[in-house]
Formats: sequence, structure tokens, C-alpha cells
Amino acid sequence: MRLVSIASGSSGNCIYVGTDSTHILIDAGISTKRIEAGLAGLGIKGSELSGILITHEHSDHIGGLRVFSRKNEIPIYTTKETYEGILTARSVGGLPGGLHRKIFPDEAFFIGDMKITPFSIDHDAAGPCAFRVDAGASSAAVVTDLGNYSQYTINHLLGLDAILLEANHDVRMLETGPYPYYLKRRIMGNRGHLSNDSAGRLLGEILHDGFKKALLGHLSKENNFADLAYETVRLEITTGENAYQGTDFDIAVADRSSMSETIYL
Repeated sequence: MRLVSIASGSSGNCIYVGTDSTHILIDAGISTKRIEAGLAGLGIKGSELSGILITHEHSDHIGGLRVFSRKNEIPIYTTKETYEGILTARSVGGLPGGLHRKIFPDEAFFIGDMKITPFSIDHDAAGPCAFRVDAGASSAAVVTDLGNYSQYTINHLLGLDAILLEANHDVRMLETGPYPYYLKRRIMGNRGHLSNDSAGRLLGEILHDGFKKALLGHLSKENNFADLAYETVRLEITTGENAYQGTDFDIAVADRSSMSETIYL
């Protein structure tokens, strides 16, 4: 299995996960042109995808969905609430009929040789979820857009080989930055976004000797820096109540406008 961030940030998100025989996207928040360029870099055509999994209906996760799905006739997997939100989103303007596949949190399903487990996250959207993907002995998860985490979250992430995890903002940058007060409260709220510190603490909860790679994603353009997210997460692991140091594992930061390295699992 391999995991690649085609784009990850507050302006657009699109993640590829695949095996030799099955290819999926998690979110389609960038243009069809950028999605297809990213897939081409992996040697894949849009028409070869087996599905598009959507975490929630905000524009940075669905902005390119209508055009791309219509062009390639790819099934779209969402919760009922997310699908209804997509249908009313101005950034999408409707979807092709017959492509929706309804999913439910905590109910695993298969796409080809990949087992997909959606699980609920706390975010200010209709029916948001994150995804764990298992294929053979390999496992990965894409977890962004959550204001907090609980033991429920941790349980879904145990035993992973790799994760793309939100490290959206630095709390001090956000507090002193130019955003209006209501937006700062939203981002830092329990249904907002995960800070660098919280991302480090969550990562510390799920690390194990066999863990291979953490890719930090969905960074805010205005309230974070890649180096700051990286160092904060590493420090949280080192100082946290776990058996590891921040240098014990491979940690990288996904770029908002270019592809990440390919993570092989």
C-alpha cells in the first residue's frame, strides 16, 4: 500500500491511498487539473480510481469533486449528512446521479482489496468522518479537521503503519494573528481544528515500535509554519507520557500546493 498527499492545507485537500490493484482518493478539494497531474505522477489515470472518499462538505475538501467525478464516473463515498451538504454547496453545484455510496461511521466496507473504516470526528460540518485504510498487513489513516480527540479516536488509530494527521495551527500565532475573534474561537473550539500541540499529543498516544511514518497536514497558511509544526510535534512526543523520543520516528510535513513523498507500507 502507498500513501501520498497530492495537496493538504486550508486551501485544498486531496490524498491518494492505493495498492497495486485498487486506487482511491480521500477528498477532492482541488481542481481536476491538479488532481490528474498528481495521479499522473503516480502512474495512474483518473478513470482507474475505484472511489473517492469525502470527509465532509467544506469547500477545501470538495471543490473539485463535481468536475472530476463527472469526467471519470468515480463512485463517491460519504455519510448521508455529508452528501446532503455537498448537494447544497455553492462550490460544487450538484453531483452526477448514481455515483453516491452511503457509508456509516464505525461500519467497515471494502473497495477492492482495501478495508475502509470511517469513524466520526468533531468538526463543524454535517456528518464528518476520518478514514482508516487496511490492506493486507498494512494500515494507514487520514485524520484532519477535528477540534479535539478522545479515546474513541485513539482506538481507531492503534496499530497503524502511517498517518496523515492534522497539525493546523500554532495556538500563539492564532491568538495574536489578524483573524477576527469569532473565527479564532471557531478554529480553537472543540469542533474546529487540531493545533500542533494537540497533534503531537495524539501522535504520542498511537506510536508503537512498528510505526513507520507521520505526515502532518492541513496546515493553516496564516497561523502556522511547516518547521514550527514539525518541531512542536516532535517536542510533544519527547516530553509526553510515552516511551519514545520525537526523533525515533520519521515525521514530515505535507505541502499545500505540491505532492508529498510516496509513503510505502
